[in-house]
Amino acid sequence: MNTLYTVGLLIASNCFMTAAWYGHLKFKSAPLWIAILASWGLAFFEYTLQVPANRIGSNDLSTYQLKIMQEAITLVVFVIFASVYFGEGMTLRYGISFALIFAAVAVAFYK
Repeated sequence: MNTLYTVGLLIASNCFMTAAWYGHLKFKSAPLWIAILASWGLAFFEYTLQVPANRIGSNDLSTYQLKIMQEAITLVVFVIFASVYFGEGMTLRYGISFALIFAAVAVAFYK
């Protein structure tokens, strides 16, 4: 059950992280300092979810597994974000790249 909570918190955390890192790109005319402050404001919520996710997840998963899982979740969230927010489509090259990363996740969790 801890792993499910961890995954849920990581998904929510990564939604904030992705918005903080990439959301400002739609507002390139805004001053950089505003983009930085807005990103830091969103990052606060990322950390309020990321830290408990790692604490809870560390009861059942290794730190390596936590990190690899977090990166895979980041990619899924990013693909959805790039598609919905920026209207960017997935290409074969990116799809293969992501598949290789998910293969690494499978290896990390294989017992």
